Amino acid sequence: MPFDLPRFGWTPLLLLVIACSAPAATPDPPPTEPKGWADEIALPQVQDLNPDPHIVEVNLEARLANVEFIPGKPTEVWTYNGGVPGPLLRGRVGDRLIVHFKNSLPDATSIHWHGLRIPNDMDGVPDEPYPAVAPGQTFDYSFVLPDAGTYWYHPHVASALQTGNGMFGPLIVDDPQEPPGLGDEAVLVLSDMAVDENGKLAAPDAGAEFGTLFGREGNLLLVNGKVLPTLHVRPGMRQRWRVINAAKTRYFQIKLADNQFTRIGSDGGFIESPQTLDSLLLTPAQRADVTLEPVPPASATQLTLRWVAYDRGFGTAFNRPDEDVLHLDFTGNVVKADPLPALHRDIPAADASNARAIDISLTESRTADGTVVMGINGVPSWDAEPIMTPMGERQVWTVKNTFEFDHPFHLHGFFFQVLDVNGVAPTVREWRDTVNVPVDGTVRFVVNFNERPGMWMFHCHILDHADAGMMGMVHLH
Repeated sequence: MPFDLPRFGWTPLLLLVIACSAPAATPDPPPTEPKGWADEIALPQVQDLNPDPHIVEVNLEARLANVEFIPGKPTEVWTYNGGVPGPLLRGRVGDRLIVHFKNSLPDATSIHWHGLRIPNDMDGVPDEPYPAVAPGQTFDYSFVLPDAGTYWYHPHVASALQTGNGMFGPLIVDDPQEPPGLGDEAVLVLSDMAVDENGKLAAPDAGAEFGTLFGREGNLLLVNGKVLPTLHVRPGMRQRWRVINAAKTRYFQIKLADNQFTRIGSDGGFIESPQTLDSLLLTPAQRADVTLEPVPPASATQLTLRWVAYDRGFGTAFNRPDEDVLHLDFTGNVVKADPLPALHRDIPAADASNARAIDISLTESRTADGTVVMGINGVPSWDAEPIMTPMGERQVWTVKNTFEFDHPFHLHGFFFQVLDVNGVAPTVREWRDTVNVPVDGTVRFVVNFNERPGMWMFHCHILDHADAGMMGMVHLH
């Protein structure tokens, strides 16, 4: 008689054997952002020519190129390697960056490595000590990356024209000891550009003297050179944004409705402790490192990052509508992000004792023909004497704004710690290289000139103002 499996009770036994031999169920993979989530804002790349893992060696060329900001209407812009922005440069603390720079523009130019504490002869200020790079000429920049953080690069010849016409790019210095869990990263280079309806660049002297006084803003808001691009994101998934304001005049105050930013870093890397913010304000040249877990409102599948006018004085925010900057399109179910890693940077309070007082006033005058001349303590940059500073001297700068609108004040080559703005101390300590000086206000900061002798520039980073004379020099010797 043939075997009858049910009769002999083999079916439960067989099922037990199969169950015991089956592989254990694998856990669901952790949620991720959609594939290609940030492709629309992908930054230009550049080949690293050096196989040494501690050297980043690249070619960078300044040249004219046609770029489409308005569909079908290319704009001839000034670029690094043919794109706006220039390529993302990236290394780790202690790496050497070597840039073989070629100038293929019709005018002289240079590269200033904004925020980096590097040797004076690499800072990119013409004639301090090297002349600007003439058309057709080359120059090699070479220096060690000393500090983790978010930085950028731009020219320091005819800065308003060349930067405003597209010459800027991001530079990231990574810290190998940084904790994991800060989120998927996006580098956002914010800028604007003035073009007409045919895509032609506006004249650099548009608005004449009023344009110089106010500072010239563009009519197109750009994120990594794109008009209103989109991030495709998972709701609730943590992202890390490294945000750079590369505009020559425009203050970027940005908001994401019903969401908050956690600011973890600024000009000089991580801040003392995270800050929760409903909006983020960056003057020209400032940077912010923020995390967020964006979630749309009920039944919505999209959020829009918006530029909100900031009143920097003299009616600069009057009757100005919000403007869209970046879309976030949501895909999938809401996820709950893990807690943010504990972040604390020990930043001791700056020692202001026995510091030399330096008083700076940001001033304006006019020539006989009505030309606006800006200056430091009533003297334009071309007539100014440098601040003579012995090596190792600690100074407290008091920067007074005599204008009816704000000024972003930048010091080359050194970080400083803000003591107070109009007598009020900051809520967290951080290292800055650019600080906003409010209308009729005063900022005090401490800086220690303890290394790297040479001529170090300081100026307003509304670049029309810098070109109009609001610049000076520290001679560190």
